[in-house]
Amino acid sequence: MSALTENAAPAPFTDEEFRDTLRELPPSAKLVAKVLEDDAPLSQGDLAESSLLPDRTVRYALNRLEESGLVDSRYSFTDARKQVYFLTV
Repeated sequence: MSALTENAAPAPFTDEEFRDTLRELPPSAKLVAKVLEDDAPLSQGDLAESSLLPDRTVRYALNRLEESGLVDSRYSFTDARKQVYFLTV
């Protein structure tokens, strides 16, 4: 049986693990991660505006980053209809 329980959060990435995981992702995911590194949490629309990428490309990048465990999301405190994204590091 695993030492982690269902509610336990996974251990955060080290900087080296973060970079190694990010290295395998497409350029759009790298750009979105860089924008989040500088100014998080941001909504998908804010990320599209800051990165100059189309909304669809940002959504794809966020999906790839979330699948890799590098990005997480929560509902915005200022507008509960929106989700905001942030790095897990």
